[in-house]
Amino acid sequence: MLKGVQLVFNNGCSAINGVLRDVSDTGARVSVENSLALPQSISLVFEDGSKRSCEIARRELKEIGLRFTDL
Repeated sequence: MLKGVQLVFNNGCSAINGVLRDVSDTGARVSVENSLALPQSISLVFEDGSKRSCEIARRELKEIGLRFTDL
Protein backbone atom coordinates (compact mmCIF):
# COMPACT_ATOMS: atom_id res chain seq x y z
CA MET A 1 0.00 0.00 0.00
CA LEU A 2 1.62 3.24 -1.12
CA LYS A 3 -0.72 6.22 -0.88
CA GLY A 4 -0.09 9.89 -0.32
CA VAL A 5 -1.10 11.35 3.05
CA GLN A 6 -0.63 14.60 4.92
CA LEU A 7 0.55 14.93 8.50
CA VAL A 8 -1.11 18.02 9.96
CA PHE A 9 -0.06 19.73 13.20
CA ASN A 10 0.26 23.14 14.87
CA ASN A 11 -3.55 23.54 15.07
CA GLY A 12 -3.88 22.87 11.35
CA CYS A 13 -1.39 25.58 10.38
CA SER A 14 1.45 23.20 9.39
CA ALA A 15 1.56 20.05 7.28
CA ILE A 16 4.06 17.75 5.62
CA ASN A 17 3.47 15.11 2.98
CA GLY A 18 4.09 11.44 3.59
CA VAL A 19 3.57 8.03 2.06
CA LEU A 20 1.26 5.58 3.79
CA ARG A 21 3.06 2.23 4.00
CA ASP A 22 0.67 0.26 6.17
CA VAL A 23 -2.57 0.87 8.07
CA SER A 24 -4.59 -1.14 10.61
CA ASP A 25 -7.52 -0.49 12.94
CA THR A 26 -5.17 0.88 15.62
CA GLY A 27 -2.46 2.72 13.69
CA ALA A 28 -0.37 3.33 10.59
CA ARG A 29 3.18 3.38 9.28
CA VAL A 30 4.18 6.44 7.24
CA SER A 31 7.38 7.37 5.38
CA VAL A 32 8.43 11.03 5.61
CA GLU A 33 11.43 13.12 4.60
CA ASN A 34 12.32 14.01 8.19
CA SER A 35 10.33 12.86 11.22
CA LEU A 36 12.27 15.10 13.60
CA ALA A 37 10.16 18.09 12.51
CA LEU A 38 6.95 16.44 13.75
CA PRO A 39 5.44 16.93 17.22
CA GLN A 40 4.21 13.95 19.25
CA SER A 41 0.51 14.52 18.41
CA ILE A 42 -0.62 14.97 14.80
CA SER A 43 -3.55 14.39 12.46
CA LEU A 44 -3.22 11.95 9.58
CA VAL A 45 -5.21 13.09 6.52
CA PHE A 46 -5.92 10.50 3.83
CA GLU A 47 -6.37 11.10 0.08
CA ASP A 48 -10.16 10.95 0.43
CA GLY A 49 -10.09 13.76 3.01
CA SER A 50 -10.80 11.57 6.05
CA LYS A 51 -8.74 12.38 9.13
CA ARG A 52 -7.44 10.45 12.15
CA SER A 53 -5.92 11.87 15.34
CA CYS A 54 -2.62 10.16 16.17
CA GLU A 55 0.36 9.97 18.48
CA ILE A 56 3.79 8.97 17.27
CA ALA A 57 4.49 5.55 18.79
CA ARG A 58 7.76 4.89 16.94
CA ARG A 59 10.07 7.38 15.28
CA GLU A 60 12.95 6.83 12.88
CA LEU A 61 14.47 9.54 10.71
CA LYS A 62 12.41 8.72 7.60
CA GLU A 63 9.56 6.65 9.03
CA ILE A 64 7.04 6.93 11.85
CA GLY A 65 4.67 4.50 13.48
CA LEU A 66 1.38 6.11 14.47
CA ARG A 67 -1.17 5.06 17.11
CA PHE A 68 -4.71 6.29 16.49
CA THR A 69 -6.04 8.20 19.50
CA ASP A 70 -9.60 8.68 18.25
CA LEU A 71 -10.67 5.04 18.62
